[in-house]
Amino acid sequence: MSFLKKKYKDLTDEDLFVKMTKGEKRAFDELYERYSGRLYSFFLAKLWQNKEKAEDFVHDLFLKLIQKPEIFDVNRSFKTWVFTVAYNMCKNEYRRKEKKKEILEEHQKSNDYREDNVLDKVEGVFFKESLEKQLNKITKEHREVFVLKHIQGLKNREIAEILGISLGTVKSRAFYGLKQILEQMKEYNLNN
Repeated sequence: MSFLKKKYKDLTDEDLFVKMTKGEKRAFDELYERYSGRLYSFFLAKLWQNKEKAEDFVHDLFLKLIQKPEIFDVNRSFKTWVFTVAYNMCKNEYRRKEKKKEILEEHQKSNDYREDNVLDKVEGVFFKESLEKQLNKITKEHREVFVLKHIQGLKNREIAEILGISLGTVKSRAFYGLKQILEQMKEYNLNN
């Protein structure tokens, strides 16, 4: 390993980012090497195992780093920040997908007025509204873990990494958050 390559390997992520913003290509290469595979795995898990989409999201994220370096606060942990950005990119993708789904459902609804189909949709809307209300009643910490685990489908290990907390803390928050939600939403028979 050359001296220069070793020099960059020994730097913190935050130091590499600062060097990258000053135009040091090797610093960018090192950050890419450290995070591209992990981010690809994260996106693959979050984006329905779509390899092409996962690759595109990795490239988009690194392009953001190059084009808008000011979005990163060097006083924060780069790892936590980059996974938070990745998580937010996935949330935006879910919203886009949900919007498409709503448009398709609306179109289908206008063409299909079967009573049971309408009742299922109405119950789904009430459930979603009730869940959102209950999520707003639990602490921010429990809500974050609940959403990442049960809505976004992340594994406890991934959640710990994104939020920068221990695996035990994630498990505890997941348990108590879910327990509180289940107690408040008994009318939906979620325990069965």
